[in-house]
Amino acid sequence: MKNYTELTNPLLQHKLSVLRDRSTNSIIFRSILNDLGRFLAYEACRDIEKSPLTIMTPLGQANGYMPSEYPLIVSIMRAGNGLLDGVLETLPGSKAGHIGIYRDKFIKNTVEYYCKLPEHIENKNAFLLDPILATGDTIIAAAERLMEYDVKEITVLSVLASRPGLEKLQRYHPQIKVFCLSVGEELNEHGHLHPGLGDACERLYGYTS
Repeated sequence: MKNYTELTNPLLQHKLSVLRDRSTNSIIFRSILNDLGRFLAYEACRDIEKSPLTIMTPLGQANGYMPSEYPLIVSIMRAGNGLLDGVLETLPGSKAGHIGIYRDKFIKNTVEYYCKLPEHIENKNAFLLDPILATGDTIIAAAERLMEYDVKEITVLSVLASRPGLEKLQRYHPQIKVFCLSVGEELNEHGHLHPGLGDACERLYGYTS
């Protein structure tokens, strides 16, 4: 599948298994999602542009590197916040924003209720965070919101994705990259991943969304 990378490392797949287990409580769920945020950011930055620098080691001078520019991080509220701290631990030089979007089950479309982004984000690469890519509608709406601000490249960091959702995203915006731990989940009649991992917000914060 074009522009899609699946992280198959056995250690990450074990974390995913614990995350999906219904007996996993909110404390462990938050901790694992935070860990996965760090690893997703790490993998998504493999091709990040870098600038040379000179450092002095205990035994003399050496050449080093640093990122030329840190990407903008945007969490799709509320579930995306579970990945946010881990991503920022990996990318401490990044600025972060939030977009509040949900998929209304009655109109079967997305509704935006909040948007707060840093200033001067035009021509910046952006990482869009959402643990679950189901129908793709929320990701597409959030990505199109960022496009209004003239960001450069958009990369989605997720945990689980459905094949129909990925295909829909690529149909509308084939240039968007996706990093995820597992793909192939089915969608039920309500547009939810099956078997998925349940309601990410409820499991993160211990209340019903």
